[in-house]
Amino acid sequence: MPRHLRLGVNIDHVATIRNARGGRHPDPVRAARLAASAGADGITAHLREDRRHMTDADIERLIADIELPLNLEMAATDEMLGIALRHRPHAACIVPERRAERTTEGGLDADGGRGHLARFVDALNAAGIRTSLFIEPDARQIEAAATLGAPVVELHTGAYCEAGADAAPAQLARIEEAAAAADALGLECHAGHGIAFDTVGPIARIPTLAELNIGHFLIGEAIFGGLDKAIGRMRTLMDTARRPDDADVA
Repeated sequence: MPRHLRLGVNIDHVATIRNARGGRHPDPVRAARLAASAGADGITAHLREDRRHMTDADIERLIADIELPLNLEMAATDEMLGIALRHRPHAACIVPERRAERTTEGGLDADGGRGHLARFVDALNAAGIRTSLFIEPDARQIEAAATLGAPVVELHTGAYCEAGADAAPAQLARIEEAAAAADALGLECHAGHGIAFDTVGPIARIPTLAELNIGHFLIGEAIFGGLDKAIGRMRTLMDTARRPDDADVA
């Protein structure tokens, strides 16, 4: 089990609030700096085709102004590949993207899309960008990611986080099995989507996970108690989960 489970904080929805009215407030770069001081290990930002969250200028400023590694979430398009290669973020996570969706609705079909995805993975790897594929916790998808040469997979945790009490154990088992399968193939395994205070503990206890990426919930909690406190509590819950002899944090 990795001694430290990394926390990547997705700041997209700071930009969403800013864009609702225009102007410069609230500033995603300020949020990234606050996340760093509160215990984040990295910053995640999704540059969508329609720029509904982050803008090109946001990505430029994040690259220039923050010290934490930047994980650029991107669709597999020539436009986004060009942006990634120009800015050279620490990491790039290829995600599915549909213009009509409110948020990412599921994992990438790496198995069915091998022919399309191969050149994007190859180009990002060649540029020294840590490339990951955002996929469902499914053996076929993990095997496809390994075949494509992606060194990292990020497992979509939405089905577990949204499941009721009866369905949650089966969904958690899917994530555990997928993370173990990724580890057996030599892939670094991350997880994210929908994770909240009440769902993070069981996920964080999965020994073959190296990183969690969490955004919407933390930005929502920041409204009520501050971003630093929300990140600090999430960091504590993750750390406690990696110490199974300790009591859960309330």
